[in-house]
Amino acid sequence: MEFKDNIPIYLQIEQYLYRQIVLGKMKAGEKIPSVRKLALELTVNVNTVQRALQQMNDQGILYTKQGEGNFVTEDTELLAKTKQTLIDNELDEFVQNMEKLGVKKENLITILEKYLKKCEG
Repeated sequence: MEFKDNIPIYLQIEQYLYRQIVLGKMKAGEKIPSVRKLALELTVNVNTVQRALQQMNDQGILYTKQGEGNFVTEDTELLAKTKQTLIDNELDEFVQNMEKLGVKKENLITILEKYLKKCEG
């Protein structure tokens, strides 16, 4: 995983884990890797991973079973909201990038439709 300098690493780890959950790589009710394993996998400090997991626990996306580890919530409504939040964040970034390129919001749909047609062909 490559980290961006302008965003705290723990937030980037959260986003990574959200994506894993939304993509179904970590399923509802499934145990996630341990803090140490995630820290090794992502090459970050254990405390940084712990902070990300704590935030996700606070938000209800993860829950802890004493002595067993962290698990993905089985609350399908919360998972659906999380997916929509990720989609909204991607769209926000897309719109901001297009505005930086001088594309007006009212032209986005037309530009996107042309792009998608080009991709199909």
